[in-house]
Amino acid sequence: MTHSRWFRAVAIAEAISWTGLLIGMLFKYVLSDNEAGVKIFGPIHGGIFVLYVVTVLIVRGPLRWSWPVTLAALAASVPPLFTWFFEIWARGRERQFHAYSAAPGTAPHRT
Repeated sequence: MTHSRWFRAVAIAEAISWTGLLIGMLFKYVLSDNEAGVKIFGPIHGGIFVLYVVTVLIVRGPLRWSWPVTLAALAASVPPLFTWFFEIWARGRERQFHAYSAAPGTAPHRT
């Protein structure tokens, strides 16, 4: 699996686990005082969150992310679903980079 595909999978899993935790919190605090969703999705989200942070730090070099992009990826893990939005942005940026570096007479650059 390529670095970009691995990052995509983990970013989407983090967003989904956030959604599960938010739904669990809705039931716990608003609808029914039932803690089951939080007890299930809390540890799942926590584990995937840690995996996301580690993944960002591992893939930043191979994907040629600058420190500002890396920090944006890490910051995206805080608001719900932002890892998914960041992944979409990063995928578009990767396509743009490959198109630029494949153009005749151009050299790849680090941003």
